[in-house]
Amino acid sequence: MKKYIACLLTATLCSLSSLTSLNSFAQSTYPNKPVKLMVGAGAGGGTDIIARMLAEKMSESLKGTFIVENKPGASNTIAADLTAKAAPDGHTLLVATNTGQAIAPHLLKLSFDPIKDLTPLGLVVTVPNVLVVGANVPANNVKELVALMKAKPEDFKYASSGVGSTQHIAGEGFDIAAGVKSIHVPYKGSSQAHLDIIAGNVQIMFDTTSSAMAQIKAGKFKPLAVTTAQRSSELPNVPTLAEAGVSGFEMSTWYGVFVTTGTPPDIVSKLQVELARIIKLPDVQAKLKGLGGEPGNISPEEFSKINKQDFEKFGKLIKQANIKM
Repeated sequence: MKKYIACLLTATLCSLSSLTSLNSFAQSTYPNKPVKLMVGAGAGGGTDIIARMLAEKMSESLKGTFIVENKPGASNTIAADLTAKAAPDGHTLLVATNTGQAIAPHLLKLSFDPIKDLTPLGLVVTVPNVLVVGANVPANNVKELVALMKAKPEDFKYASSGVGSTQHIAGEGFDIAAGVKSIHVPYKGSSQAHLDIIAGNVQIMFDTTSSAMAQIKAGKFKPLAVTTAQRSSELPNVPTLAEAGVSGFEMSTWYGVFVTTGTPPDIVSKLQVELARIIKLPDVQAKLKGLGGEPGNISPEEFSKINKQDFEKFGKLIKQANIKM
């Protein structure tokens, strides 16, 4: 009996040693094939810009091929669905926003659980949403815009990157807080919406600063207010909505990276450490701040907590405002 127990213990120790060796081997050889960074929006938008920056940095430091795949539509959940159902080996990552992770799940019937099936790797940046109008809209501040919208409500449409996006929720919140009514026009991404705003087909958007900044700097968008409690460091002369006379709601958009749940812990840890290192690089910090954002400086555990809190917060807001697809 003692001999049997000894053999059993030896076999168990060998198995544990083999498992440790396999995990170490997996980490040391990762990545051993191209890594996809899934993006739930079209090329040119804020999520795409951030994903391509991360892909370039990861390709350099991890000595592998990191490529961005755009899968726009369904409020960013197509990319999330593909990531949730991918092989749990770390070769499919998701660059996500709270649109797909915390808002859309309350509006769409999904075949995956955004909390359980996707593991947070880290927060990249948090950016304010900014109320912009086309250069041809005869309003230079929020007060003038509200007056125009009340006089001719049928003339004002606001764009978003999709039903259930932060832009959509902000637009609905603004209508309620300002006592106006506008028509929601959803697109598959911000870049497509920008073209129609510039052309005058749509008048308003509550876009993220990361996406809208280029058009603002080019003079094609007029920024009237940011939808956060504090002004944006990149738009210091643009008031908050509360300062502009419309109070009652705030909106910001975060961008984070997730991996398929079930990915080996060593690979998850390696990716978390690498992402945190990249975010701290001076050129990355400068680019994120240039997009009007606040670079992420919290742990993966803290980011996971924010993800869950936003999921609950937006769920309550959507129910209270009776927002539907």
